[in-house]
Amino acid sequence: MTGAGRRPTAVDIVIVNWNTGDYLRECLHSIARTDRSELSVGLVVVVDNASSDDSARALDVPGLRLRVIRNGRNRGFAAACNQGALLCDADYLLFLNPDTRLYPDTLRAAGAFLRTEAARRVGICGARIVDAEGRTAISCSRFPTLRVVLGGMTGLYRPFPGLFPPHHLRADDIPSGRSVDQVIGAFYLVRRPLFVELGGFDERYFLYFEEVDFALRASRFGWASYFLADARVYHAEHVSSDKTGGRGLGHLLCSRTLYAFRYWPRRDARVLVALTLLVELPGRLARGGLRRSRSEIKDTAVAYREFVRWLLRSNRRMLTV
Repeated sequence: MTGAGRRPTAVDIVIVNWNTGDYLRECLHSIARTDRSELSVGLVVVVDNASSDDSARALDVPGLRLRVIRNGRNRGFAAACNQGALLCDADYLLFLNPDTRLYPDTLRAAGAFLRTEAARRVGICGARIVDAEGRTAISCSRFPTLRVVLGGMTGLYRPFPGLFPPHHLRADDIPSGRSVDQVIGAFYLVRRPLFVELGGFDERYFLYFEEVDFALRASRFGWASYFLADARVYHAEHVSSDKTGGRGLGHLLCSRTLYAFRYWPRRDARVLVALTLLVELPGRLARGGLRRSRSEIKDTAVAYREFVRWLLRSNRRMLTV
């Protein structure tokens, strides 16, 4: 118990792994070392999406109740998160990337906030993501709109941020904790009853945008996303995605388009498809050419080939309705 006989809030942790090597073990050890006096850790579920690097072997960590699920194929991030969440029964679910490390006070800061009056209508909490030097990295973002995406494609968000708001909030924008549109999925703390009520993550997103979709659905039920400025989490970033090459970018394009057709005016979603093929693709190829990077050009070609196949195979009806 904590304080005057209070029981700490309980959280179960779900980690989806795909070829993250020693990062996963370091993540688990950081959970074991963190202060759990305000947020007690029950079950830690590692869902391995058919890794080929043995990263999910021999994971026993003293002080953690660990369950490892090994999938025979890569089911995608959203589906694997849902798979792990089915084993959990704590007050909260924490979806944690395997290439993250908690600080000694991360869960204490999160748990302390959850006891405040301000947390009553907060359904999702995110942490201050930091890099190896301790500098604030991308931690929260605006919900994507056509203007937000167009600004990112063309760089117009730099000279005209009023017309083309940047997708990600800068460190200067978030000096203290507050409600935001969405928090980054590397540390994604969710009320479990809310997760169950919304049916978990939408498994049509194989990779990327599943947490954006979830945050938007939660907001429509009156639940806010909150940035925890005092809860720091180190994130190595791109440990798995760098190994996917063009396939990772392809998943991003597909997920972004799926999100647009779900939530944007249909005209805006169709404009996004046109911009993706007629503006973004030439821009990526030109950038690769200027850098003389054959791998970048190849990855771009692979990504857009998969994107076009996805449009034709799965979304012909969606695009014409």
